[in-house]
Amino acid sequence: MGFFDSEIVQQEARQLFEDYQSLIQLGADYGKFDREGKKLFIDRMEEMMDRYRVFMKRFELSEDFMAKMTVEQLKTQLNQFGVTPQQMFDQMHVTLERMKAEVDK
Repeated sequence: MGFFDSEIVQQEARQLFEDYQSLIQLGADYGKFDREGKKLFIDRMEEMMDRYRVFMKRFELSEDFMAKMTVEQLKTQLNQFGVTPQQMFDQMHVTLERMKAEVDK
């Protein structure tokens, strides 16, 4: 069975995408959140990034051809912006840390 044939992988990918989309939509109103709402949003974004990092690691460790192609496509897309997947995660972490510092002021 291929990596993407797994119902668990498909469900996890779908849930990750839906959760991410919901957070992005919610984030549009970030400036209107009170302090606790901002903290909660940041926590959810950190959880999302952790889930995404684990999901991507599973792709990287897989021997499945399509999983490897997906990783290469992501690297190619990010490379167009001059970043690696690790740099993307690092930058998101820096951004979330700045958001935390701003909330704690």
